[in-house]
Amino acid sequence: MDSLPPAKRRRESKDGETEASTLSPVVIFAHGAGAPSSSDWMQRWKNMIKEALRAVDVVTFDYPYMSAKKKAPPKAEKLVEFHSNFVKETATKYPGHPLILAGKSMGSRVGCMVASMKDINVSAVVCLGYPLKGSNGAVRDETLLQLTVPTMFVQGSKDGLCPLEKLETTRKKMKAPNELHVIDGGDHSFKIGKKHLQANNSTQDEVEDVAVLAIAAFISRSLEG
Repeated sequence: MDSLPPAKRRRESKDGETEASTLSPVVIFAHGAGAPSSSDWMQRWKNMIKEALRAVDVVTFDYPYMSAKKKAPPKAEKLVEFHSNFVKETATKYPGHPLILAGKSMGSRVGCMVASMKDINVSAVVCLGYPLKGSNGAVRDETLLQLTVPTMFVQGSKDGLCPLEKLETTRKKMKAPNELHVIDGGDHSFKIGKKHLQANNSTQDEVEDVAVLAIAAFISRSLEG
């Protein structure tokens, strides 16, 4: 299997010459419920993802409720139209490039809904802290079970919104090829306590670097098909 990032893979042309692959992905990165795309967390992960995937671009946006300064977002289903329109607009700007939908928490859930739409063509979905449990504690797996595109989960082991055993049960029922990278000791935003890091002789940056490399490897395999 080719282990190089998507943008660095090469293919042989008919006359035997090697030419650059056109498979550099474009990532559309959606924010979570409580912080906009300009937040430090989103900007840090945007930069890490762009570098690791050798992406031609990582595009972010804010859902309309953010500019309206509403305290709470509407239901995820009400954000699908705005999200899908943004995906379509981005696709027209980058013809020929695979589209990857990434999202933080709520943004990943809406992204999965968009990826299941018939008129949307994406190559993979990356879920950073997927909110599998709803506010009432019920497991919300319907969206994931409708997916057919390759899906990557990055989850903190201490994320109360996504108990790993419940996610494992859901993953087994999913039609879509899917993988999971666990950030040991991480919360919903992957933050790890100092004692845990010291016990494992690690740092927050090192742990996140490993997670991003896992995402890059997953995307590379998905684009190879």
